Amino acid sequence: YDYPSGVNGSGYCVGILELGGGYNTSDLNTFFQGLNLKTPKVTAVSVDGGSNSPVGDPNSADAEVALDLEVAGAIASSASFAVYFAPNTDQGFLDAITTAIHDTTNKPAVLSISWGGPESSWTAQAMNSLNSACQDAAVLGVSICVASGDSGASDGASSGLNVDFPASSPAVLACGGTRLELSGEKISSETVWNDLSSDGGATGGGVSQTFALPSWQQSANVPAAPNGKAGRGVPDVAGDADPDSGYQIYVDGQSEVVGGTSAVAPLWSALIALFSQQIGKSLGFLNPLLYSTAAEATFHDITSGNNDGYSAAKGWDPCTGWGSPDGAKLLA
Repeated sequence: YDYPSGVNGSGYCVGILELGGGYNTSDLNTFFQGLNLKTPKVTAVSVDGGSNSPVGDPNSADAEVALDLEVAGAIASSASFAVYFAPNTDQGFLDAITTAIHDTTNKPAVLSISWGGPESSWTAQAMNSLNSACQDAAVLGVSICVASGDSGASDGASSGLNVDFPASSPAVLACGGTRLELSGEKISSETVWNDLSSDGGATGGGVSQTFALPSWQQSANVPAAPNGKAGRGVPDVAGDADPDSGYQIYVDGQSEVVGGTSAVAPLWSALIALFSQQIGKSLGFLNPLLYSTAAEATFHDITSGNNDGYSAAKGWDPCTGWGSPDGAKLLA
């Protein structure tokens, strides 16, 4: 993805939101030593009584926490990290976002969120409250990257097409997933991540039935939502998410290879931290820029595959958005 070299996130903080699990400093030390990197400074922030509480099982939420920290930390290795631990409730989720964006001690420039659920599983009140907090983040100059879900176009809902929220908030950068294949250091193919036929996961994506089509998405050819209305298209961008082409992490004393759009949110959050260091300021709400004609050529356009509801196509599509990044071109 040609992330810019010569920058490492120094001087900036990456916030990570977690609704369960925890990290062990010994795991982080082992992971970063394996990359010949110094372990970044990580601060656990308690929200509503949530805490850094590793379960001790690599199949638990510990894997999510490790994935978020290790992916982002491997890229923005000199950034600081603030992990906001909150209860897995609507209120906990909301309070974690508001705590992070108003945190005057750690001052995150970007917030990575790998948690969410189908729009149909949320109350309108909860979605409106969270969306309002994400709008506040945009005003405050904090970028938010959110995973678009790992269950295809249904997002795991019992019926119909669903997008994942809060990825469907028009105030966040929604991150979809690809399957990445390399030849040496170059991309040989990149397609929509979809392993549903073999009982695996697939990138979430589609059109919101809650949030209207944003002005900056007007020319992206977003299809009508399942309810026939013009809605916010998800995702905006993408990155490698297939566990078969996935990420090596170290969690609860074990090496594992994992994937999911949960990896793409920290992948993009770290890229934003690198950009912030290079440019010398927090970037804030990026979406209008990413939907400009100038930005289209800075992506690897994914044109092959589907998420069992929508198909990839030239330009923006409801599987991988604009595609995966070419970091150097996007920085320019």
